[in-house]
Amino acid sequence: MRLRAALADLTPLRASPAFARLWAGYSLAAVGTAFGYTAVALQAFDLTGSSAAVGLVGLAGLAPLVVMGLWGGTLSDVHDRRTVALASGAVLWLTAAGLALQAWLDVGSLALVLALVGLQAGGQGVNAPARSAMVPRLLDPALLPAANALQGASQNLATVVGPLLAGVLVARFGVAPALTVDAIALGVALLLLAGLPRMPPLEKPTTRAGWAALVAGARLLRTWPNVRMTFVLDIVAMLTAWPRALFPAVGLLVLGGGAETAGALLAAFAAGSLLATVLSGGMGRVRRHGRAITLSIMSWGACIAVFGLVLALAPPLADASAAVGDAGGLPWGSPFLWGAMLALAGAGACDAVSAIFRQSVLQSATPDGQRGLLGGVFIVVVAGGPRLGEAVSGALAEPFGEAVVPLVGGLVCIAVVALLVSRVRGFWDYDSRHPVP
Repeated sequence: MRLRAALADLTPLRASPAFARLWAGYSLAAVGTAFGYTAVALQAFDLTGSSAAVGLVGLAGLAPLVVMGLWGGTLSDVHDRRTVALASGAVLWLTAAGLALQAWLDVGSLALVLALVGLQAGGQGVNAPARSAMVPRLLDPALLPAANALQGASQNLATVVGPLLAGVLVARFGVAPALTVDAIALGVALLLLAGLPRMPPLEKPTTRAGWAALVAGARLLRTWPNVRMTFVLDIVAMLTAWPRALFPAVGLLVLGGGAETAGALLAAFAAGSLLATVLSGGMGRVRRHGRAITLSIMSWGACIAVFGLVLALAPPLADASAAVGDAGGLPWGSPFLWGAMLALAGAGACDAVSAIFRQSVLQSATPDGQRGLLGGVFIVVVAGGPRLGEAVSGALAEPFGEAVVPLVGGLVCIAVVALLVSRVRGFWDYDSRHPVP
């Protein structure tokens, strides 16, 4: 009975067949995205040999994600949310197919890859807010933490399996097959999305979609400190302590194993996230969401700092391969590989807990008429923050090295989060039984 209570709550899947369909499509899309991102990052490093180029992959999608995430969120408050999700999902599928095609044709152009990544990020900026805004329409509010945990579990399972398999696939056969998996998964997810019911606005919109709605939303955020803090704290965590852009160089130059090690590090991070979401049954009983968010993000910073410390202690490699696609094999006998993976698994668990409670605060404290807009802000933060963080960590790795960046960044994350929360005491005391934005 104790184990059952600790496991993820499946009630949302039983209570709403429509949510179950939405969740299945989300899960497939997550698998494809995990394959796609890993393959694109490895392709960028293989073309240039630079961690900064891997950071550029994230940066290329930042501006489209910000613009389309904010603007696309307003579309979901004014138009049918299923229609918005279908149109943007088609863009995601087409760009994934384009990435796969350029790889099969061996174009070898980083500029083309970055352009397609930017288009895909724009589609994601519209698609994610629409899907997020659907969930409160399909479920009772009390089931929102459980629903977010289930979506987090599928996302994390995909991120465990995806990078690990993509790393092996790239090492053995190149990037094209991994990008093809992405295109196929997104295509099936689009078909599942088409089977959902229509979701027009519940009330007549007070503003038109576009920049006027964004201005109105910005004014609301100024008066909603708790919702605002969920965004600010996540941005701090990503800007100071998100080391994903370093993984290809770590596999090639620090730990050994090349692409397979890069995939294993991503998988370790996701494994920790998956474990946290699988054992999320007790999260529905947590009422002080602000405290849960704060403590989980500070713990994230500590884990990233440990990851940097492990890299700093790792001995120099006797021989580093010049090509990321070389199949050197994972150095399973290295205690430093295991230490790095355990630190990242801990960081992944902390990130999952933070994400569940941050999204629950957003969905429960925000009125339905603003959920699309605020969902757009959420996707800009959760997807745009890591992209900007990758650019920062990739650029800093050039002068300071792959170990110093996460070690110092994790400690800075802890200090900044503690300072911010001490200045907004209402967030620390936030009670989900009385949601106040």
